Amino acid sequence: MPIYEYEHLKKPCSLGRLFDVKQSIHDKSLMQCPNCGGPVRKLISRINISAPKTNSELRDLGFTKLVKRDHGVYENVTARDGDSRMVIRGKPETLPDLKKTIRD
Repeated sequence: MPIYEYEHLKKPCSLGRLFDVKQSIHDKSLMQCPNCGGPVRKLISRINISAPKTNSELRDLGFTKLVKRDHGVYENVTARDGDSRMVIRGKPETLPDLKKTIRD
């Protein structure tokens, strides 16, 4: 369940000026503090998304990244040992071996 951040609009209570609440995405925003009943507003907070930055990080996580090089020709920039570096439309032997990345 997502965690939302709220701010007291008047004097803060024991929760502090800012406090977090676990709520369903479908729940309505709080208008009052659940602790003191004072008026509150929901804040728009930054989220932390940790995205891989390099092709080797993507490969280590099991992803395959293809970059278009020509009409029907793609470079597999995350190629593993034995994989073709170039993927060519109409040539299934150039496709990456998914058995190396997909496991039960």
